[in-house]
Amino acid sequence: MDGRPALADSVVAFDDDVVLVGCLRDRDEAAFTWLLDRYDGCLRRVAMSYVGNRAIADEVVQETWMGVVSGIARFEGRSSVKTWIFRILVNIARARGIREHRSIPFASASRALEDGAGPAIDPDRFLTAPAADPTGHWVSFPLAWEHEPEERLEAAETVAVMREAMADLPPAQREVMTLRDVDGWTSVEVCDALNISETNQRVLLHRARSKVRRALEQYFEGASA
Repeated sequence: MDGRPALADSVVAFDDDVVLVGCLRDRDEAAFTWLLDRYDGCLRRVAMSYVGNRAIADEVVQETWMGVVSGIARFEGRSSVKTWIFRILVNIARARGIREHRSIPFASASRALEDGAGPAIDPDRFLTAPAADPTGHWVSFPLAWEHEPEERLEAAETVAVMREAMADLPPAQREVMTLRDVDGWTSVEVCDALNISETNQRVLLHRARSKVRRALEQYFEGASA
């Protein structure tokens, strides 16, 4: 045996970065196929948040995979393979996005946080707070999602409203929300891949979720009128 996983065991074995990196360095076709199946769709979604053009996003992803092939011999294991791949993508996608005037680089953290930095919740939804009670009170409470039928929440039109709302987010917010809520990344993975602090990640995600939630509330309110 050469130490590489048998085909039947490859899905489990490739979850081990040590095994995966060894196979990639050996140009194991099964390892590359596993990576493509696992990450290609997510890479395209993230690329789209920078370039907004599917053809260019495809080019960004293709260049990313070329970077993986050419760079795997230099991979030092300081991060997971997953994070390493997405760092390659982000660097390529940001460069393309900046050229197309669509992206704010996270290297300028203050600019990323300032972009779309208005209140997460419309101030008009609160009563004016008296001096003795600075917390204020709700004029209208957020919509209680549990009262909406599941089939309505999952309807194609509802999903389209959510996608449109996400597309309208500032780039940094859209990027973080895509990774966290669409692709299921942990906060640690997002911070590592995007090289941002936990605080910045949390602020960007909160703002993004609040805006998307408000768009869905307006949709449901209009549909119920």
